[in-house]
Parts: sequence; structure tokens; C-alpha cells
Amino acid sequence: MDLFDATWTDADAAETDLAVLPVGSTEQHGPHAPLGTDVRTAEAVAEAGARAYEDARDGQVVVAPAIPVGVAEEHRQFTGTLWVGEDTFRRYVRETVASLAHHGWDRVVLVNGHGGNVAALREVAGTVTRKDDAYAVPFTWFEAVGEHGDDMGHGGPLETALLREIAPELIREDRIEDAREGASNGWGEWVSHANLAFDSAEFTGNGVVGDPGDGDADRGERLLELAAAALAKLLAAVEERDVSRPAHK
Repeated sequence: MDLFDATWTDADAAETDLAVLPVGSTEQHGPHAPLGTDVRTAEAVAEAGARAYEDARDGQVVVAPAIPVGVAEEHRQFTGTLWVGEDTFRRYVRETVASLAHHGWDRVVLVNGHGGNVAALREVAGTVTRKDDAYAVPFTWFEAVGEHGDDMGHGGPLETALLREIAPELIREDRIEDAREGASNGWGEWVSHANLAFDSAEFTGNGVVGDPGDGDADRGERLLELAAAALAKLLAAVEERDVSRPAHK
């Protein structure tokens, strides 16, 4: 059930304790992809994964509206990027999960589309699970696509491919060559296993990491299938899990 488009009476009739909360970012994705890429991809995976779970298990999942601004100060030099601090982000996610749990949807998968959110989401999910009346697990879609994950950059082949599958009209196809020419090959500047760079502008001229030309719609379709299947499997595990906390020893 898409909570954003449902009425409150539709929501009241939902017989489930499962919810997915898409979490993204509004930030640069090079000259060819929209600032909302991470929101769009998180929403698409959340919706596809919920459908896959419902079809396989004859159950129901509440799909909450996406959180559109995340931990993204590393892209601050590129116009249009929005960000909040980690404390603000964690608090917002935690309180959103609490409001879902208030209505009985107290097993929540946080479906993430932005690398900068990963650490904060793991931490807040732990806080929710230990301190609140809910159970939360973070899921980052590009970590769940098998060997494709090795090609994850930024505005590169994976994100471009998935966008070509879910919203092809948003890709500026006439700028792909510019995106490719200004891209870096990897994320950061590494010495002795330490990243010397804190902002993406330090190592990529146009915000792109990786070759967006390697991300066609066929690959995007496969990425969505893989991510949705992984999310559906996770939802089943979350639904079946004993979420009571171990007693003190």
C-alpha cells in the first residue's frame, strides 16, 4: 500500500506490521542525471520490493513517503545539493519510524539510495531497535545487486542504468559524453587505505564517478529485479524474526 496516496481509512484497514521507508538525497549527479536520483531509485526499489514480497507471500507492506534530504555535504560545491547534519537526519528517521510504529507498522526496512546515509542509518536502526517500540533494518539497494555493485560510482553506470529503466525522461542523453569525459575513475584520493578527500569536488570535475555510458536500460531492468528480490527476501526475514531483545546476562 502506497501510504502517500492512500486515505486514512485505507491505511487503517491495512493488516500488516511491515513497512518500508525510502531514504534518499537531493544532490548532484553530474550534468546528465537529476538531483533527485537517490530519491527516485530508493522509491522504485521500495515499491518493487514490496510488490515482490506481496506476490510471493500473499501479504501486505506499507510503503511510506520518501525522506528526500540526507547526509550529503560532500557534494556541497555543486549547486542544488541539499543536506542536513547526521544528528538531524538520524532524529528525523527515528521519529518517522516511531510514527509508523504508532499505527502498528513497527517492523520497518529503511530502503536507502545514497551512500552518505549508510553509517547514520545503521546507527539509527540500532537505536530504534534497542530503545523504541519498533524494529528497523537498513537496506541499501546498490549493495544488493551482486557483481554489479563493483561498478557503483556516482551518477555512473548503476544509477544511470536504473534511471533509464524507471524514469528515462529524466536522463539528459545529450550530456552523456560530457558526463563521461569529466568523470573520475574512483571515489576519493586513497593513500595507505585512507581517503584524503572529504568532498567530491576534490576528485571529480563534474560530480560523476564511473562511466554512465555503461548503464543502459537493460542493465537497469536487471538491477531493479535483483534489488527487489533482495528486498523481498529481507522483508520476509524481518516479518518472521523474533525481535524481542536478549535479556541481560
